[in-house]
Amino acid sequence: MDQQTIDRYGDELYEALVARKVVAPLLEREPGITVVQAYGIQQRMVARRIEAGERVVGKKIGVTSKPIQDFLGVYEPDFGQLTSAMSRTQAQGVDLAALIQPKAEAELAFVLERDLVGPGVTVMDVIRATAYVTPCFEIVDSRIRDWKIKIQDTVADNASCGVFLLGDVKGDPRKIDLTLAGMVLEKNGELFSTSVGAAVQGSPVNAVVWLANTLGRLGMPFKAGEVILSGSQSSLVAVSDGDELVCHIGGLGSCRANFFGRSAL
Repeated sequence: MDQQTIDRYGDELYEALVARKVVAPLLEREPGITVVQAYGIQQRMVARRIEAGERVVGKKIGVTSKPIQDFLGVYEPDFGQLTSAMSRTQAQGVDLAALIQPKAEAELAFVLERDLVGPGVTVMDVIRATAYVTPCFEIVDSRIRDWKIKIQDTVADNASCGVFLLGDVKGDPRKIDLTLAGMVLEKNGELFSTSVGAAVQGSPVNAVVWLANTLGRLGMPFKAGEVILSGSQSSLVAVSDGDELVCHIGGLGSCRANFFGRSAL
């Protein structure tokens, strides 16, 4: 696949994002596409967002759980880039009308107080560089028709980024055992799922270490002030108008997400 083709697919995904429509899976049309080429497509898609006035505010780690890795046929995480247009607050809630085929995930976010440059980053490096951690929701949203994705599709589609919503609590990662901290997810007041930090690469911190080192080898450092979403600790949650999700992380606090409007599909 040449650069012109990579750019064309990146443009197609950006235009699908703007128009809130879906496209056919890339792997169906390009059976030989590699993960490296898919990241090239992602870079083009993100570049189009930046050209339109957005700015990169962080990174996300995806494909951290074994069931999702088995489904996609890959055995390491992937990553995407978070932009300013993706950020939501608990007070704002999430307008589904801005999304196509959204699903919610509950996870832990790291907010950095200083740069973190890999490779060679360790667990202690991540802890020292973190200003605080907070519960959060990522609302993933695939531009690929019917979520019919393999790893190349989701990587090209900026790791299926939609929007994200951070909690208000600011926890000190030096005072919380993030590996053993339990998460309880409620949907409309009823228990939906439970999990523990160890479900994410053995610890959410390990996931951030992996990403810092992976991006470092690509010349992409973490920067002070960036938000790092460490990977889902819940299964995907279907959401619709009027739904409310609340995730509680033991020893840390809660994050609430209210949904309104109707998605494109």
